Amino acid sequence: MRDADEDEGFGEQVSRIAGLAEPTRRALYRYVASQPGPVGREQAAAATGVLPHVAKFHLDRLEADGLLESEYSRPPGRGGPGAGRPAKRYRRSARALSISLPERHYDLAGQIMAQAIAAATRSRTPIANELHHAAAGAGRELGQQVTTRLGRYRGPAACRGAVTDVLAGHGYEPHYTNGTIILANCPFHALAERHTELVCGMNLDMITGMLGCCELDGLHAKLDPAPGRCCVTIETELDL
Repeated sequence: MRDADEDEGFGEQVSRIAGLAEPTRRALYRYVASQPGPVGREQAAAATGVLPHVAKFHLDRLEADGLLESEYSRPPGRGGPGAGRPAKRYRRSARALSISLPERHYDLAGQIMAQAIAAATRSRTPIANELHHAAAGAGRELGQQVTTRLGRYRGPAACRGAVTDVLAGHGYEPHYTNGTIILANCPFHALAERHTELVCGMNLDMITGMLGCCELDGLHAKLDPAPGRCCVTIETELDL
């Protein structure tokens, strides 16, 4: 359900976007993004009032950061003998990057809900039932990540560490205290505030699906709402 952009590390996404804090680079990005087709460095330089070699430096940095893509082509209307060699031209990348603090993952909630609605429409079953299945399925994908991290070693500390690492990568901000994994952040916070029962149930189904997929019998998710954190906690029976 998740794609490569969503799985990219939080720190790496911050670094990519941070480059836009530089005014010239930001102006060049905005200009290129606003154009209907790819543009060359001379065109971008003229539009933003910088020298071509300065434009080239910043455009290449934007490409290295994954914010722009490039191709080699001639400008529209120029072709045939005497048109010269194709030049490097830039366009906005299809990569989607977003940063929120605390982390929010409304895209994941939207995917789960859209899958549930589509399944309910096809099968004419209650949406609540399909939401349960879709959330559990998303949880199994997280469980596969836990299993990959664990490998063959299933020691108690390793199990807890793999679970918390995967949940941290999806914005839950987990920490372990007194036999319980507390999730200090809800990635679906705004939705949970307005649709508490639905979203808390979705969180529980997803985390339960995760734990069931990787067969960690000593860890159990339960609803345990409290102010300022996710409504789900994970109780551990592992001997740590």
